[in-house]
Parts: sequence; C-alpha cells; structure tokens
Amino acid sequence: METTVRTPDGTLLLRTLAMPSDTNANGDIFGGWIMSQMDIGGAILAKEIAHRRVVTVHVNNMTFHKPVSVGDVVCCYGRCTKVGNTSIQVKVEVWIKRVFQDAISDRYLVTDALFTYVAIDEQGRPSPVPRENNPELDQALQIIAEYQQQA
Repeated sequence: METTVRTPDGTLLLRTLAMPSDTNANGDIFGGWIMSQMDIGGAILAKEIAHRRVVTVHVNNMTFHKPVSVGDVVCCYGRCTKVGNTSIQVKVEVWIKRVFQDAISDRYLVTDALFTYVAIDEQGRPSPVPRENNPELDQALQIIAEYQQQA
C-alpha cells in the first residue's frame, strides 16, 4: 500500500519565528497573530498579481488543527485560486517546523484559509486587475488552470 505525504500547497510567501510576545494566556501562539501572518503573505501575492494596492475583504474556512509554540518556524504558503475583475482569491496554508535544541522537526500543517483581496486605486475604490503586460497574472492563471485539470 502506498502512502502519500502531504506537502505545502503553493509557494513560500513568508517565513518567520514565533516569539514569546505572540503568546496567548495559555502560552500558545495567539491565533490572531497567525492569521495576520497569513494575511500579510496572501496580500504579498495578491499585490504582485494586481500591480497595485490590495485590501483584505474576506477570510473563509479557517480552522486551526494544531497549536503553535514559541520558537516554531512559521511558514506561510499560498497560491492564487481565482482572479476576478477587481478581486483575487489566495489559498494560504501555515506549516510549522518545530525547533529543538539539536534538530528541526519535519513540517506539519497548522491551519489554512481562503483570503479574498480587492485591488484598489489611489482613492481606495475597487480597481480592475490589469490583464495586459502582467506576467504575474499570466502565471497565476496558468497555475489555476493546472489545478483545475488535476481536479
């Protein structure tokens, strides 16, 4: 029987270290801090595709599977799942590498969610994602098509 080991979905968007200042009352890393890291990573990808400022308008289906501890390496992976006229959806996953005194553990999934961003202009109004001369958009659409073929 063949077993499949799950790996992160998408590219590495952000990597940081969980610090003592990020803990909740139970001593685990605060979920809001993890969500903010996901939002930052997803927004980086969305902004690259939009070629302009983006704002977060929706977060969907976020579930925490395991706690995060001080000293863990927090890795946000993501991929664009949809591009609308002004909106960009990004699936973001958080994977952890636990750091021990003499080794680093294998990574494991902590949480994932679907973030929706909207491109905006200088006045803060929704603005279309440019379709021409946009290699980041072309790459995102190619990845979306590949995932749809695999489904």
